[in-house]
Order: sequence, then structure tokens, then C-alpha cells
Amino acid sequence: MDKILSFKVFCLESYKAVHNLSGTAACEIFVKYNVFDYITNFYDVLHSYGRLYIVSDIDEYISLRT
Repeated sequence: MDKILSFKVFCLESYKAVHNLSGTAACEIFVKYNVFDYITNFYDVLHSYGRLYIVSDIDEYISLRT
């Protein structure tokens, strides 16, 4: 599996777990706010951080788009 795709799955699963969401609900949020594109564009930086930092960063990214 592609390393960026694996990382996207990791981010989605982490976000889902932290926010106690179903996979479908988390995926809908990621699609609605283009989080998958964000992860792809900033993979080089994001993949070096821990799970909670990444989820926090995604939360901030989403909050700036609502």
C-alpha cells in the first residue's frame, strides 16, 4: 500500500477514535472539508507527529473551514 494512503487511513482511524465516531461519519467529515487533500499536501510534515497532535491539527484545519 502507498505510504500516503496508509497515513490517510491512520489519520482517519485516529480521528474516528478520538471523537468516538463511526468510520462513515469520520469519512464524511474528511470528504466535506477536504481533509484527505490536506493530509496529502502536508504529508511530509504531518507524518512525523504523534496521533494526538495530528488529530488536533485536523480539528484546527476543519474549524478554519466552518
